[in-house]
Amino acid sequence: MTTRRTFELEILHLKDEILILGSMVEQALLDSVEALKKRDVDWSKKIIEGDAAINDKRFTMENHVMVLIATQQPMARDLRLIASILEVISELERMGDYAKGIGIINVRMGDQPALKPLIDIPLMAQKGASMLHRSLAAFVNEDDVVARLIPPEDDEVDQLYNQVYRELMTYIIAEPASIERANWLLWAAHNLERFADRVTNICERTVFVVTGEYRETQGGQA
Repeated sequence: MTTRRTFELEILHLKDEILILGSMVEQALLDSVEALKKRDVDWSKKIIEGDAAINDKRFTMENHVMVLIATQQPMARDLRLIASILEVISELERMGDYAKGIGIINVRMGDQPALKPLIDIPLMAQKGASMLHRSLAAFVNEDDVVARLIPPEDDEVDQLYNQVYRELMTYIIAEPASIERANWLLWAAHNLERFADRVTNICERTVFVVTGEYRETQGGQA
C-alpha cells in the first residue's frame, strides 16, 4: 500500500472517530439537561463521571494525529485538514465540559426545589445538539455549503438564552431569596449558549479546510 493511500485511510479513521466523539458529547449534553429537568442527581453524577471517557478519547485521537504527522508525508492541504481535526477534537472536549458543568449544577442544587419548570433550557439543548450533529457531518464530508448554513442558527440559541435571562430576572425581582436557584439555571443556560458558539467554530474550520479561508462567523468563540 502506498504512503498516500495509508494516509487517506488514517484520515478516514480519524473522521469516524470524530463522529463517535461527537455522539458522546451530544448524548452527554442531552442527558445533562434531562437530568436537570427531572432533578435526578444520581444521573448527573454518572454524567460527570462519564466526562473522563470524553477526555480520554480526545487525547487518544490527538496522539493518533501526532503519529500520523510523524510517519506520513502530509502536503499543504493535508496539514490544513490535520490542524482542523485537532481543533475540532479540542472543541468537542470543551463542549463535553459544558455538559459536565450542567451535571455539576444539578448536584450542587441538591434538595432545593426547582425554581420553575424547564422549557427554554431543554429547547436550547435540543437546538445545540442538532447543530453539532449537522456540523460534524459537514466537517467529515468537507461540505462548506452546509457548514455556512448552520452558524446563523446560533441566533436562535442566543434568543432563547435572553428569554431565560429575562424570565429569571423577574423571579429574582419578585422574590429576592430565589437568587441562588435562579443563578444555577442561568449558568446552565450560559453553558448551552457557549456550546452552540463552539459549533460555529467547527463550521468555520470546515470552510477553512475546503477554501483555505478563515472567517469568524457571528457567535463563534476563540
